[in-house]
Amino acid sequence: MQAFTRIGLIPDAGGTYSMPRPMGMAKAMGASLFADKISAKQADDWGMIWEHVADDAFDAHWKARATYLAEGPTAAYASAKIAIRGTWDNTRDEQLTLEAKEQGNCGRTRDFVEGVVAFSEKRKAQFEGR
Repeated sequence: MQAFTRIGLIPDAGGTYSMPRPMGMAKAMGASLFADKISAKQADDWGMIWEHVADDAFDAHWKARATYLAEGPTAAYASAKIAIRGTWDNTRDEQLTLEAKEQGNCGRTRDFVEGVVAFSEKRKAQFEGR
């Protein structure tokens, strides 16, 4: 809920920047002006969040997600976040350069070697975050 207008303010903390991008101008404007609650399903449908989960499945679902991330190639996750976040400020060529830089960084990690070996051995990779 963007309730700022109820007290005579506007969305802040980057809300006026970040809301229109996933949900579009019309929905961002409506959310800001009318201050209606947005359900998790709506937020999912509007592209504001990755997914929504039923309340009764929430704890198990997010524990499984956290475990997945913790056991994954955390250096690659960090590089992916850098590249994806950089896309808003970059031209296409600048983004390709950033991708190449981050891919090169990932290609020098022990996790990359482990991932390739595990793939060739048809087993689950045991990443270390290095």
